[in-house]
Amino acid sequence: MRLATGRWVSGDDFFNRESELQVLDARVRAGNHTLLTGQRRMGKTSIVRELGRRLQLEAWVVLFTDVEGATCAEDVIADIAQALHPVASRVTTGLRWFTENVDEVSALEFRLKIRAGLNAGNWRRRGEQLIRECALREQQVLLVIDELPILLKRILDRDGDGSRRVDEFLSWLRGAMQGIDAGSPVLIVSGSIGLAPLVQRLGIPDRINYLDPLRLGPWDRRTSTTCFDFLAANHGLRVEEGVADAVYDTIGLGIPHHVQSFFARLREFAVMNNRERVTVADVDTVYRTVLLGPAGQNDLVHYQTRLKEALEDDLHTIAMEILAEAAIQGAFTPTARRGLEQCYAPVAADVPSRITDVLDVLAHDGYLEDADDGFRFPSRLLRDWWSARFRGHHVPLEQRARTANMPGADR
Repeated sequence: MRLATGRWVSGDDFFNRESELQVLDARVRAGNHTLLTGQRRMGKTSIVRELGRRLQLEAWVVLFTDVEGATCAEDVIADIAQALHPVASRVTTGLRWFTENVDEVSALEFRLKIRAGLNAGNWRRRGEQLIRECALREQQVLLVIDELPILLKRILDRDGDGSRRVDEFLSWLRGAMQGIDAGSPVLIVSGSIGLAPLVQRLGIPDRINYLDPLRLGPWDRRTSTTCFDFLAANHGLRVEEGVADAVYDTIGLGIPHHVQSFFARLREFAVMNNRERVTVADVDTVYRTVLLGPAGQNDLVHYQTRLKEALEDDLHTIAMEILAEAAIQGAFTPTARRGLEQCYAPVAADVPSRITDVLDVLAHDGYLEDADDGFRFPSRLLRDWWSARFRGHHVPLEQRARTANMPGADR
């Protein structure tokens, strides 16, 4: 088992997700389309890649498309075409516009060629032709569209017509997938921001009702510590008894990427300090000085970036208020919520519903979870990182609301 802190894994490096993989495999073989959800760094891409690897051993055609860099529907069709490039000659037979010169150019050149021929007037027809042609093949086809919500949010933000174009694309995709009777291709949609909250805010939740949700949860203590011990054994790192449990307790939630990242930082700490073994005390030292320090920013700033991509500007501002409150005060309580409503009522319309929309996103994407006293961070690592960033700047919402209501406060 190799260490993987910034990439998807498969094969011998794939760890633990056998139960979820069996469920996903059964759905795909039954021809059911899936919306794969789960908070960031949970291993969504890895489980899809591993499923694809195993299906290819049985002669399936697996088309993996990452549309994070796409800006429009035409780009998505071109990305699917690029994924088809290696197998185009044996998957498609009747599409001259698609297969012409396919063997003479690279996959990237092929994508550019296809993209140049796509426009607002023909992308639907061309895309439907590709999907229909896949359905006619003897080989089973799995189509994976990764980071679709990021594309949709980008379309939404481009101009005032974004809502209509998002609706148009999702309606097309649903119609294209439901318009085939052969059970192939089978579609898996995934992404690092939530698709369901996005379509809910747009009032079009039915556009994805053909996708059966499957959520990846965090590892439990046993799985997290087993993974840590496997890594230590495979990389020759001697650890004191209790280190793996201390790592789990310190991060507070078994997010696979965070377990592996913590191991990598501990291993580097041992090498740089010429330690023969890592101790329980080293766990706290590395957590405070490395994971929460400058070296750990690349891992954690990703959460803020994705949140910015998930929400419109006004909702993002509210989200940052909620996260700062939850991190510094320990929870975003009902009292804090009333305080936030009072603070923003003079400058924004329908603040209560906006807060509800934001909380839906934060809970869906794993930033917060609903607790008895409000919303809390399930991950201690994320809570401590957010707290460190805003501790010197955040005034508790209840205090701000009292100040705003004081006589003369508006002068």
